[in-house]
Amino acid sequence: MGHREDLLDGAADCLYEKGFGRTTARDVVAVSGTNLASIGYHFGSKDALLTEAAVRGAAEWEQALDRALAGVDPTASPDDRVAQTWSAVVNLFTRERRLWVTYVESLAESARSPRLHDALVGAQRRIREELASMFHALPDDPAEADRRTRVLGGFYQALLTGLMVQWVVDPEDAPAGADVAEAIGMLVGSPELAAH
Repeated sequence: MGHREDLLDGAADCLYEKGFGRTTARDVVAVSGTNLASIGYHFGSKDALLTEAAVRGAAEWEQALDRALAGVDPTASPDDRVAQTWSAVVNLFTRERRLWVTYVESLAESARSPRLHDALVGAQRRIREELASMFHALPDDPAEADRRTRVLGGFYQALLTGLMVQWVVDPEDAPAGADVAEAIGMLVGSPELAAH
């Protein structure tokens, strides 16, 4: 493995341990076993290196989520698919905490980094589409399918992000997958919501 990959791995470790704001170039060098000149040579700056590590982390987040969602039985009833999906997501939070902590911090950092922003936008759009199609048959009309994907997928994306933040901040009290499925069932069964 070359210095570039060592630096990315070291930066990923530092992002998890210290975050964007507290990580120094010397921290990355100490963790990666490289030298300060390598950061400039491969990335130009410490900030660019941390951004690339976060972009790589976003791709890993998306891949991990894809693998977890691939285990959901597409032939199961809608209620069972909802329960399986959110249980798989929560199980992923418990197994891959490091990935989620770094991802949550990357959400805020993306407001200051166009490169990271673009990577997260792409990932979120793909996840919205995947989540919308898991639970809903999309219409043949492309414009209507796009609208439904945006609206329904956006709802599931909001739920996913909110659940992720709860698991990062307070895993002791964060909802389990079954809790999320039960809450969705309560909302869908609500006469008030059904009227709108």
